[in-house]
Amino acid sequence: MNSNEKIFSRKSAPDKSARMVETIYGCKWSLTVYQLLANGINRPGEMVRSVEGLSTKVLNQCLRKNVEFGILNKVTYNETPPKVEYKVTAFGQKFIRILDELEKLQEEISQEINSREC
Repeated sequence: MNSNEKIFSRKSAPDKSARMVETIYGCKWSLTVYQLLANGINRPGEMVRSVEGLSTKVLNQCLRKNVEFGILNKVTYNETPPKVEYKVTAFGQKFIRILDELEKLQEEISQEINSREC
């Protein structure tokens, strides 16, 4: 093999998934929304009533981002008054599992730092 041949090319972070993780973590309410959905609370009004400090405007922005990324699916029922529910998509379930793993990693990092300080 020629010593000037390159075996590896530069590896970059995955564009879209990295932006998704950054955006979701940047929205302080997304993780709370996932927790609400996991507990069967899937209607926006019920979400706002269930979480202190969460406004309808901020919730709608958060839900919109999650729908755009394909993490959540908005289900609109043809009723009066209109009924809307949010559900986690199959892709969203995978994404949330990744976020759970990141949380576990953070716990390990924190434990390691704490054990060094003692």
